[in-house]
Amino acid sequence: MHHRKNTTALRRRVRRYALLTTATALVAVGGTLATAAPAHHNTPYTGRSSYSVGAVTYNLGDRAYELPGTAEPVELAATVHYSKNLNGAPHPLIVALHGWHETCADAAAETARDAAEQAQDWDAYAQASQRLFSWPCPPGVKPIANDRGYDYLGEQLAAQGFVVVSIRANGINASSVSGDENASARADLINRHLALWQRLASTGTGQLAGHFKDISTGKPVDVDFAHHVDMREVGTLGHSRAGAGVTWQAADSHRRDWPAGVRVRAVFALAPAYNVMTEDMSAYRIDSTPLAVMRGTCDGQVGEEAFSFARDATAAGKADTYEFGVHGANHNYFNTQWSPQSGQVAAGDDAGHPQDQPGKCTDAYGSTVDTQLTEEVQRRVGALYVGAYFRRYLMNDTRSAPVLEGRTHPAAGTVTVDVKATVRR
Repeated sequence: MHHRKNTTALRRRVRRYALLTTATALVAVGGTLATAAPAHHNTPYTGRSSYSVGAVTYNLGDRAYELPGTAEPVELAATVHYSKNLNGAPHPLIVALHGWHETCADAAAETARDAAEQAQDWDAYAQASQRLFSWPCPPGVKPIANDRGYDYLGEQLAAQGFVVVSIRANGINASSVSGDENASARADLINRHLALWQRLASTGTGQLAGHFKDISTGKPVDVDFAHHVDMREVGTLGHSRAGAGVTWQAADSHRRDWPAGVRVRAVFALAPAYNVMTEDMSAYRIDSTPLAVMRGTCDGQVGEEAFSFARDATAAGKADTYEFGVHGANHNYFNTQWSPQSGQVAAGDDAGHPQDQPGKCTDAYGSTVDTQLTEEVQRRVGALYVGAYFRRYLMNDTRSAPVLEGRTHPAAGTVTVDVKATVRR
């Protein structure tokens, strides 16, 4: 979905904080910028992927709790990918959260909305949109499993030893909360899931115990996560508006809201929609926790302010920060449910497409033209950098540092990624 952002103030900020436009990476070590030439012939970093992967779901109900202040229902549901070999040292936990998207797979409502938009019948458009953004969905209409859009990422990270919990936020997407309240609600949802996992990991009891189901068959399955998940090594990843949500959740002023026994060590904001929250980033100030931000040059919903706002949020400069600009990537392809190949309701390509340049794409401003990536290639490069980042900060794997700092380019020859890293050693 397109976000409103074309304000004069925002354009000034975008011009001020323009992202690198060359394939050369800037690496800032100790605050000093240095130019690093692309290393096309270095051995690519791939990470360890020796674990067999299992996948389960849990759902405690579409009305598991109510949003504070509005009493609107929100679910507690998620998809979990994990290493089947849970023996040995506890495994780090990564919580992933999707952004704002339709909640109900109502194909008739989508057709009606498209027709209303074509006819500029905005009353009919609003009525159809309401059906697509309902929660819970009406009988006979399946919810869009927005959490399943990161299965590809969960599988790859779990193969490297992580437990990955992709949580669903359809209730928040259908709710009336907006702006900073939306980010706060998503942060609260993350903390609720973390509390469930802290109880399960430490005692094997709580609401999650006995509620896992096989991802393929839906049959109950028993997975012994007790004492095998390290709640002191937690990473969070948020896409789109959830990028703002994970930043809010990890902000220094909100660390007091973390469940007891939980420590968030690293945050990854994937095409974060800070631009629909606020231009006052004080509530998002995240100085004590490393933050990485990724955004595509053909993102039709989030502009370069994804980087400039993040710089505002990390201005105090106490933790490592990274910016990854992926040439030819759009907004939706990072989530398979939102991408055209899924055939899902409301899926689409959000990039702009110049009529006279087939295969090319632009962002919402149309200022940069790039060759568009396929869904598969975009997700492959995204997963590569996400994996390298969390291995560095949740597993202390320093072998991934050259990738994160732009000294090696594993995707060179296929994708151009602009890297800006500020590493405080």
